[in-house]
Amino acid sequence: MKRFTYTRAETVADAVAALAARPQAQFLAGGTNLVDLMKYDVARPDAIIDINSLPLKEIEELPDGGFRIGALASNSAVAYDARIQARFPLLASAILAGASPQLRNAATTGGNLLQRTRCSYFYDPSTPCNKREPGSGCAAIGGLTRMHAILGASDKCIAVHPSDMCVALAALDATVEVVGPDSARDIAFGDFHRLPGDMPHRDNTLARGEIVTGIRLEANRFAGHYTYLKLRDRLSYAFALVSVAAAMEISDGRIVDLRVALGGVAHKPWRDPLVEGEYAGAPAQDVTFQHVADRLLHEAKGLGGNDFKIPLARKAIVRALRQAAGGTPQSQTIKAIQ
Repeated sequence: MKRFTYTRAETVADAVAALAARPQAQFLAGGTNLVDLMKYDVARPDAIIDINSLPLKEIEELPDGGFRIGALASNSAVAYDARIQARFPLLASAILAGASPQLRNAATTGGNLLQRTRCSYFYDPSTPCNKREPGSGCAAIGGLTRMHAILGASDKCIAVHPSDMCVALAALDATVEVVGPDSARDIAFGDFHRLPGDMPHRDNTLARGEIVTGIRLEANRFAGHYTYLKLRDRLSYAFALVSVAAAMEISDGRIVDLRVALGGVAHKPWRDPLVEGEYAGAPAQDVTFQHVADRLLHEAKGLGGNDFKIPLARKAIVRALRQAAGGTPQSQTIKAIQ
């Protein structure tokens, strides 16, 4: 592991200033991803800025019925918060589908947003990877592609985003709060993560020197009709082959509002609000759900080893929407073997 200096920030302003002073520094929160990357020699910061003392652990109810979740709130704290479970059960369900209890106790909300892909080529410094070293090539293309993207990939990168929590946050239209050297700003969740394009080394739209301080959720009417369906190789501690965060508001058997976000299929949580809007007023029935799946996957493209993901995703979308419509959310006890 490369040698590094260690400092602890006591305020958000201190953290931002410390990062500005050391361009190769990285923030340390739970460390559940960064420490692994440093051990594998993938991340090589010259300085670590410990931000665990920052006052960003609160889960606050907002006047409009929404919530603000501090960037340092642990995944477990969010998932087991009774208010989140009652009003945003989709988020709680997605978090509990991820990792292990020990990791959820350590992992933070902000860190979950910023985690890097689990592409095996990215984790292997002996192979070319445009995310790790821009311009070096992508060993995954033409390699083992079973876990890789079927949507939004480029000829520079076919990696997928690994988060479960972020798929739910995408469906819930969350807002990311960030603070930089000059000002604070809000980023719509759909604009936070990037597709690879020609710059796969950039996972998100944070400017250099900015720090995530929290997530904001607006009140919604999805608590009765939602599900998070995660298909994976084993029941726990496994990343999604395909996951679906589905939520809807229904009146008289017809869809009033529909949200569908996919995980395990793209470089970012995949969602298409324009497609969702096409089904306002449609009956909440399988025939509608099949049309939704077809529309969301119409540009899906396999790479040989991951061709199976396309029919798997189609069936998963229909199943998730059926469960959401029926008010029977997924129990997180299902796995996929391919």
